Amino acid sequence: MLDPRKLRLLRELSRLGTIAAVAQAANFTPSAVSQQLSALEREAGTTLLERTGRTVALTPAGRVLVEHAHAVLKELERAAAALAAIGGEPSGPLRIGAFPSATRALLPKALAELARAHPGLTPMVSEIDPADVAAALRAGELDVALVHEYDFVPPVVDQGVRAEPLFEEVMFLTNRASIRAARRDPWILATPGTLCHTMAIRACQAAGFEPRVHHHVDDFDTVLAFVAAGQGVALVPSLAAAAPPDGVRLTPLPLRRRTLVAFRSGYGDHPAVCAAVAALRATRPESALSVSQGWHSTADAG
Repeated sequence: MLDPRKLRLLRELSRLGTIAAVAQAANFTPSAVSQQLSALEREAGTTLLERTGRTVALTPAGRVLVEHAHAVLKELERAAAALAAIGGEPSGPLRIGAFPSATRALLPKALAELARAHPGLTPMVSEIDPADVAAALRAGELDVALVHEYDFVPPVVDQGVRAEPLFEEVMFLTNRASIRAARRDPWILATPGTLCHTMAIRACQAAGFEPRVHHHVDDFDTVLAFVAAGQGVALVPSLAAAAPPDGVRLTPLPLRRRTLVAFRSGYGDHPAVCAAVAALRATRPESALSVSQGWHSTADAG
């Protein structure tokens, strides 16, 4: 019998590519991961990995097993969700991940609605960059998470994670009429590796230039304070633009940020996840564009 816990490690290896990366994601030692994968090979009765020095690659059998692992793990998640539904009213811990502007602007009302509708649930919130959400969901560190995607930054497809749209926002440029007009300005961008950073870089590239980055700041309130202090220009979403400080002008652009709620692909019917999604939908900001208006493709922001 194949052990689902070992199948998860094999799935992570197919995604991450190295034993060390799997160990870090799973909070194991590399030696423990290697031992578990060796045990999985014995259970499968065939070679799943090709080891050459420090590199590891999946064999054809390993790739076949990974495809089945996606289906097996999803069915186990569905089974857990079905059992939880039998218990009636959802209760217990509910681990929620969110990016900073959502934590501030969305979650307080959503948590109040969740407490009103389902007092047995105990929400536990952690701030996390959307780029790290899929791994945290697959590892069971989160149950549900708010993520975002931008024009110029297509979503990352992950078989272990399902995401449903909540709303979309207009993006604003500070103190300039267009991105092209800001080509000689210093820029304030998010930390490299984040979706916000990638979006800003690609928006500038689409306008024909590479931005001169002077500051890396992730909190949009701080970004606007830097803009007000004359430290540069920036792109900010409407959630962060409700009350800009003096000295900050905001120009709407034909760019959008879309917020989605994500969870493990087999947990769509889990009572706690359904409760969280319902609370988020009930309290999403009135100023946001309705998803029924249709999501926009990448636009010319020059």
